[in-house]
Amino acid sequence: MSGPASLHTPAFSHYSVAWSPFHNGRVALASAANFGLVGNGRLHLASLSPQGLQLDKKYDTQDALYDIAWSEIHENQIISASGDGSIKLWDVMLNVSDCDLPIRAWHEHTREVFSVDWSNLDKELFVSASWDGTIKLWTPQRPHSVQTLRAHDSCVYQASFSPHQPSVVATCSLDGTLKLFDLRVPAFPALSPVGILGPPQPSAQAALTVPASVTEILTLDWNKYKPFTIATAGVDKTIKVWDCRMVRLGGTPEVGGMCEKEFRGHEYAVRKIQWNPHRADLLASASYDMTSRVWSTIPNPPAPSLIHIHDAHTEFVVGCAWSLFEEGVLASCSWDSRLNVYRV
Repeated sequence: MSGPASLHTPAFSHYSVAWSPFHNGRVALASAANFGLVGNGRLHLASLSPQGLQLDKKYDTQDALYDIAWSEIHENQIISASGDGSIKLWDVMLNVSDCDLPIRAWHEHTREVFSVDWSNLDKELFVSASWDGTIKLWTPQRPHSVQTLRAHDSCVYQASFSPHQPSVVATCSLDGTLKLFDLRVPAFPALSPVGILGPPQPSAQAALTVPASVTEILTLDWNKYKPFTIATAGVDKTIKVWDCRMVRLGGTPEVGGMCEKEFRGHEYAVRKIQWNPHRADLLASASYDMTSRVWSTIPNPPAPSLIHIHDAHTEFVVGCAWSLFEEGVLASCSWDSRLNVYRV
């Protein structure tokens, strides 16, 4: 990539961006009409070349799309999370003219699905997080979820597999906590085959609960090089880096976590964070202050922690993603219907 590139998708505001783990330059966008408040959604597929970004395909959905995740085992498949509580699996090699239908769909969540994540260790599995308070474990081969955990008593904004331990999932929520769950520990039965929730279930027992904020945590990400190092951010405008090996002495054994660093500078809530896949010390963030930023966790004095600000968007920046193939290339997406790709 020789310089900054931009793609405009009129009438559809973006919610999430993801680079393909198989093809350099292939990008997917989760989008929604009317800022995701009402109306249709759209899955956009784009490609980056030396000439810039170009739109390759688009798939329409009946409700807003809030998140996407590429399959870690099939190069042409991608999962989408929808505002109507559904999850859909798409094959992007199918011609859009053939059908606008996914190759598989699930609808067990009772509220918006806000996050999906595909495990890069146990590559048959992906996880979803919903405003109904649950996270669900799935495999494309089964018509129903593999496992359901009532992770929080309120909205779960994100669930993410550990890149180091295949059975560990981290979640963050409206309740201000970061939680770690070991999927090998029995919780309670999944939903019935018809997808109807039975009597109210107690919250699943977390392996670790981190009281990370006094307000909503909107996003988290695992450091790719440091096991049990997790970053969180949200409504308090602060990015925090946690050592989740630390258990609080003299308290409840499952409560702990030590905040190693805090980064302040965003003027409004931080909607998305992502650690750099090539370096352990770089972290990108996207915020409602219309900027995407890059932070260093080990700056050399007097260099500041904040090392880059991208302020080319004109609306909320709600997604950011590092290229998996080109070091230093970052994508940001926004409610201004623009995907920007640039080198940091």
